[in-house]
Order: sequence, then structure tokens, then C-alpha cells
Amino acid sequence: MTDPTPLPHAGVKFPPPLIYFAGLIAALLLNRVAPLWLARPERAWMFWLGIATLLGGGLLAAWGIITFRRHHTPLAPIRPATTIVSSGPYAITRNPMYLGLTVFYIGVSLLLDTWWAFALLPVVLLSIDRAVIRREERYLASAFGAEYDAYRARVRRWM
Repeated sequence: MTDPTPLPHAGVKFPPPLIYFAGLIAALLLNRVAPLWLARPERAWMFWLGIATLLGGGLLAAWGIITFRRHHTPLAPIRPATTIVSSGPYAITRNPMYLGLTVFYIGVSLLLDTWWAFALLPVVLLSIDRAVIRREERYLASAFGAEYDAYRARVRRWM
């Protein structure tokens, strides 16, 4: 039997960007111990690809943040959502901020010039999925019921 009382918030234990940051820090540390360079010594192309990717991811994440602000719903997953945001980037993906952070992470990985960052990306994404997205989706289903179910049926999680 399920409890009909909505959850107060998603119950995410720490800010999601820290998971991405931890992956990049771990990659840097691993690269110091066992270097796995992507393109040394010829890195110019990778630098510009990294910058472009980083900016693209940052813009997508910022668009998600701006859209949340316009709908007056909190960004922090430890606060209760006020509405289901389904416009802007949320009409394309249910997680534009996490998708943007993932693309940003890839851009930084190119700039760091290490395979370690790419090797750790699945761990980062699994952590985001299990520790953040699943909790948020459980909360939103609890708080918004059929409205969230309809949104989830209409819009994919990532793309």
C-alpha cells in the first residue's frame, strides 16, 4: 500500500553539480598517478572543441535555470517544487540542467586532456541517476500525480 501523503521534497542529499565536479577532480588525480592523455602534444583542436562544448553545456544548463526562475520554482532539490515546468528546454528533456552539466563536463574533459574524465563519466551519470534524478522523479510523481505522469509520458528524461 502506498502512502497518499506527498513527499515534502526530493530528498537529494547534496548539490548535483558537486557530483560532476567530483568526477573531474578524481580524473585529475588519476591522471597525475597514471597519465592517460587524449591528444598530447597536438591539442589545439581539442582546446577549441572543449571550449565550444563547455559553452554549449553551460548555455543549456543556464536556459534550464532561467526557465525555472521564470516559473518561480526552486532550483534546490531540497525545496518543494511549486509547479511542473514543461516549457523552454523542459519541452525537449526533463533534465536540461543535468544534460547541460553533462555536456559541460565533456567540454572540461577535453580541456583537461585526459581519458580518465571520460572513463569516470558513466560513474558520474549513474550517481546523478540514482542519487538525484530518481529521487526527484519519485517526489514529483508524489507531489503532482497525474500532471507529472502526463509530462513524463510526453518528454524523455535525457533527449
